[in-house]
Amino acid sequence: MAEEQIIKNEATGAEEKKSVEKAEKTDAAPKAKAKKKKVVRHVPIGRAYIQATYNNTIVTLTDQNGNVLSWSSAGLCGFKGAKKSTPYAAGIVVKDAAVKSQDYGLQEVNVLVRGVGSGREAAVRALNANGFNVLTIKDVTPIPHNGCRPPKPRRV
Repeated sequence: MAEEQIIKNEATGAEEKKSVEKAEKTDAAPKAKAKKKKVVRHVPIGRAYIQATYNNTIVTLTDQNGNVLSWSSAGLCGFKGAKKSTPYAAGIVVKDAAVKSQDYGLQEVNVLVRGVGSGREAAVRALNANGFNVLTIKDVTPIPHNGCRPPKPRRV
């Protein structure tokens, strides 16, 4: 419903026509959107990716297709500096990721370990201690076969 209103401009004294939209008054309050119930998938078998570097330990729990169920890192768990790469921090990280993935019913994991940090072995042991049945352990640390091309010789 558009109505025209005549408005007098105080500065110039000219009259202007302006269309004004009037909102219809309704008795009912605006309806709130109904939230969809979150569907939780049941994933009995999954994968545990452990990235153990010299500076941090990151654990990611996924389903068989690689869709992330939960993840955690030593920095996320409150460790700072050199403490992030310790075996103790790796155990706490696995415990945190395991708690987050409880809704999915994850029971068995294939472990893929990447990196050379001190949290490698501790993370795998912590997976077993937190109720996961470890099916396989695979090292997927990238190893250069011949390395990258060396720089050209320096001319002095």
